[in-house]
Amino acid sequence: MSISSSRNIPTIIRSSVLQAIIVAVFAGFLLSFVYTFVYNYQQKRLHVQQLGEMLANSASTPDGANLVARQVSILLDNDPFLQSILFYSTDQPIDSLSQGNIDSVSNNWYSAWFADTVSFNYPVTSRYLTGSSIQRANSSQRLATASPINVKDMSISTTPLAARNTLVGYINITLDMTQLRWYWVRVNLWSWLATTILGVIFIWYILRKLNWPTKDIIELAKVCEIAANNPELKQLPTIQQRFEFEELIRIKKSFIILFERLRVAQQDYLNLADFERQLRNKDLSLDMQRSNFQNMITHELKTSLNAITGGLQLLDNQYLNDEQKDTLAIIHKGSHHLELTLEQIIQLNRIEKGQMVVSLSEFNPLKVIANLIEKFEPTARQKNLELISRTHHAEYTLEGDISKIEQILTTLIDNAIKFTHTGQVIIDSQLTHFNESIRWQVKIIDTGIGISTSYLEDIFTPFFQVDSSDTRENEGVGIGLSVVKQIGQLLGAAVEVESELGVGSKFTVTMPLRHKRHTQQEDLLKGINIVYYHHDEVSSMVDVLRRLGADVNSQRNGQSMMDYISKVKVNVIMFAEEVLPEQVAQLTKYIRKRETTCRALLVYWYPLHKERYVESFEYDLKAAGVDYCHSTVQDPKLLTVLLKKWLT
Repeated sequence: MSISSSRNIPTIIRSSVLQAIIVAVFAGFLLSFVYTFVYNYQQKRLHVQQLGEMLANSASTPDGANLVARQVSILLDNDPFLQSILFYSTDQPIDSLSQGNIDSVSNNWYSAWFADTVSFNYPVTSRYLTGSSIQRANSSQRLATASPINVKDMSISTTPLAARNTLVGYINITLDMTQLRWYWVRVNLWSWLATTILGVIFIWYILRKLNWPTKDIIELAKVCEIAANNPELKQLPTIQQRFEFEELIRIKKSFIILFERLRVAQQDYLNLADFERQLRNKDLSLDMQRSNFQNMITHELKTSLNAITGGLQLLDNQYLNDEQKDTLAIIHKGSHHLELTLEQIIQLNRIEKGQMVVSLSEFNPLKVIANLIEKFEPTARQKNLELISRTHHAEYTLEGDISKIEQILTTLIDNAIKFTHTGQVIIDSQLTHFNESIRWQVKIIDTGIGISTSYLEDIFTPFFQVDSSDTRENEGVGIGLSVVKQIGQLLGAAVEVESELGVGSKFTVTMPLRHKRHTQQEDLLKGINIVYYHHDEVSSMVDVLRRLGADVNSQRNGQSMMDYISKVKVNVIMFAEEVLPEQVAQLTKYIRKRETTCRALLVYWYPLHKERYVESFEYDLKAAGVDYCHSTVQDPKLLTVLLKKWLT
């Protein structure tokens, strides 16, 4: 499909007006030419009719022959449009030459325009015909059709035969239409030329007048083009308007107003972007400070708690009386609770940083339920609660992160026993088989105090407490369910709750697992030498990489890492999420300078919560030599796919 080229408004206006004027002038000339010539022809026909009547009257007199002859001679000499004047002798009327037919032919515009000649016939009658003349006319009629003769041959007797008129013949006058048309053209040529010149002048004036607004439109279009091609334009050029057209003035004002609004909006956008950049830097700084503070406080608390635990263990071997043993038991309980709470906070912090990954191992769900029943049965017996296990499946071998699964179930069962004063706690286990996986659903049902429906959406929020009095009574800080939710999401499990205040609660954990026959992992990263640089004491990423078959060297010191890669051929160098981007850029520059024979793939894993700030450091890192910046990957399959893609 062809695309027509763009045209501007002034060109369209001028061409359209010019075409309309040309068509109008042509039509006017054509109509005037046709009308005036037909009118001239009609006037000439009237003149010929008068001549015919005059000749017919002259021919009907006694001496009409000589008179008509002189008149015809004068007419033919003075009127060039008369081709011939003839007389037809006959004493019978000719039907085809009736006056009606004559008039219809003479009024036909086609004859006037395209006929070479036009003939007019007028009857000649007389009361002065002799017998011989009549006999001659009758014999002529009987011999043949009437033949034309010159009027000079016509003889009319001076003796009257009767009182009535007698048809003698017809006078035929023929007009030369070609001569008439050429004469009419020559006569009207100068008037046509004058009219044409005036029309051209008129057209030029109209086009010149139409050019006034087009000049202003072109000027306005130039300014629009300048504004469109210069995004950084701060000031709109002056719009020259030579003619004050109201519509163009409105367009000009609207354009200026829109440009000013756009400039103000652009300035607001720049201010907003600058403010957002400041907030981003501030948030990034706060995140780093919060992370450092959490690492520091958990480390300090962990160290102090270890000292307290060690001292308590030394006191266990001393000879103490009953009162001292009770005091020591209270301290042990508080220490254990503090250690559990601190461990939950550390876990929550690691999950937020993306440092916790899934470690798969084989387990038996029946054995897991049995171990949980054995663990919590003494506590339930102390509160006179009935701990019931309901399993709807046989013995099975599954694969999953058993430590995290046990932590989820332990927290939920502990909460159920803690907030249930009478009744029972039920552990309901059920397996559902699919084509490629198995869904393990565990329900923890209690008859405890229950939770109001208004709080159900908030109980998984860190440090949320439904009732501070219950928390003080049961020693809870509101972080256990948050850890359960986060670990469940890490495992791909769904944690749902149904509860009614004063009746009890039901927590349902649905975990997608795999059967043993689907758990055999190949050495997907076998033969790949990876250096993993990190600061934390424990890195789960190292375990995942090693489980996938990679040869992983863990480094926590920059100099030792540089010494190692200078001696060993390394395929991939990874920087952990806790390493600051500035330090990564500095180490990358050193690595790239020392590379000689082969080039290692450099990857920086940043925490998930910093994904919205990736633009603030990704460009600098890639400029320094980092190949890829990616959020921390927790799924071994996805990690394998990424490394295979980056290494090819």
